[in-house]
Amino acid sequence: MAVKIRLARHGAKKRPYYRVVVADGRSPRDGRHIDEVGRYNPLTNPKTISLDEEKAKTWLANGAQPTDSVAHLIDIVRSGAPAPEKKVKKSKKQLAKDAAAAEAAEQAE
Repeated sequence: MAVKIRLARHGAKKRPYYRVVVADGRSPRDGRHIDEVGRYNPLTNPKTISLDEEKAKTWLANGAQPTDSVAHLIDIVRSGAPAPEKKVKKSKKQLAKDAAAAEAAEQAE
């Protein structure tokens, strides 16, 4: 049985909330799990990561494989630094507005 530490998605549509769970690799993403190790909320500012490091360490010692996203969350919790913020990309419309505003300010001077 391949045991994985992965994210199980909860929350409403377009409002994700994740639980960090230990589950059999063959079970569905939101299906039955063995143990809950923590929680992750990407919508708060800064992102909320609560992880029971002792449980995670125990499962890792027993051979559970973390997914890439969970491994990244574990690294963030171990370092103690806040979760990095993603850069917000501006839309073409917003870029055009910013360029027009900069041009108008330049002409005003």
